Amino acid sequence: MNIQEHSLTQNSTKQTVEKIAIIGAGPGGLATAIALRNQGFDVQVYEKAQEFRPAGTGLGLTPNGLNCLEAISPGIVESLKSAGCELRQSALKNVNGETIRTNTAKYLEKYGQTFIIIWWWNLQQVLASRLPSEIIHLNHRCIGFQQNDRSVEIYFDGGNTVNADFVIGADGVNSAIRETLTGEGQPNYLRSMCWRSVIKYNHDLFNSNDLIFVKGNRQFMYLLNVGDGYTSWISRKFLPDYSLSQSAEQVKSRILNELKDWDKSFRAVVEATPAEQIMEHPICDRPPLTHWSRGRVTLLGDAAHPMAPALAQGANSTFEDAYELQACLSQESHLEAALNRYEQRCIERTQVIQARSALGEMRYYEIDTETFDRQMQERSQLVNNDDFQSWLYSYKPY
Repeated sequence: MNIQEHSLTQNSTKQTVEKIAIIGAGPGGLATAIALRNQGFDVQVYEKAQEFRPAGTGLGLTPNGLNCLEAISPGIVESLKSAGCELRQSALKNVNGETIRTNTAKYLEKYGQTFIIIWWWNLQQVLASRLPSEIIHLNHRCIGFQQNDRSVEIYFDGGNTVNADFVIGADGVNSAIRETLTGEGQPNYLRSMCWRSVIKYNHDLFNSNDLIFVKGNRQFMYLLNVGDGYTSWISRKFLPDYSLSQSAEQVKSRILNELKDWDKSFRAVVEATPAEQIMEHPICDRPPLTHWSRGRVTLLGDAAHPMAPALAQGANSTFEDAYELQACLSQESHLEAALNRYEQRCIERTQVIQARSALGEMRYYEIDTETFDRQMQERSQLVNNDDFQSWLYSYKPY
């Protein structure tokens, strides 16, 4: 080893890790790419989709996630407000359309940051606009990797391979990177089935509300104003065993049948949705991992800690990961130390959020939650809900 080579392995992570491959161009992968490029790393993003197209559901960006995004890319919160809808007021209704109560959003007053409802597709576009298009490689479905002490070889469907110094698996609940690391197989079905879509639809129920939650018998529905005249509707039902419909027409017929006893105003948004635009899928998570990293590979977001959507923390906890990973890589001298610190900063917190999210999913249905309560208490001393919300939303980057 000559002197120049020795200096490259001793001075800093930025030098020992120059080329980084991120698997997955969802919000987590893109936010991480922005953060690492800001630190001077050569980042390439590989995405299985053949093109960027309207997809996904409406989701909530909470103060903890927005704080991390703003630290990663100053000014992005204002762009997200324009691309989505700031939550001002929400309403709880019954299946007959009667309002049980309304709530005024006080996130800014309590936590110093707003709450934004946004379409997943618009969130992806805002993030992608902050990256050079040439670093995002579409039509690259990762099927695994092999690594040694110096590099990682990544394998893609079709026989393509890519070499990198460091790989980040941000490829979701069915992550090929996680499967190669753990070999754990299929995710856990949480006995909750979901139907959803986003359509151009000015729902007459919104009025001054930006979020409507409708509570039925072991079934519920969200109507979200995601901005620009678009409505995201999400319906979930408790189903101990699940089976998927065989066609788009069957999916639409099935969800309309599930809502047959509901007020016509709720069925109307489903009826207005083209069958091929309605997604049907089970709600799943995976057991918490004690480590996310091995050698030159780590996990992030849903690949690391997939969770039920009950607390709207899937994307927000992912943005925390993105910030913490870039901070650890920029502050530590060696990759191993950086990844150890990344795990120390994130794993315990996300375990608590995972447990609370699973508990919240069952509480939607008023199911016996004894097991979930026990799991949550084992992972967290934050028993009081107000304390938990403060702990969750007040998170700020260092």
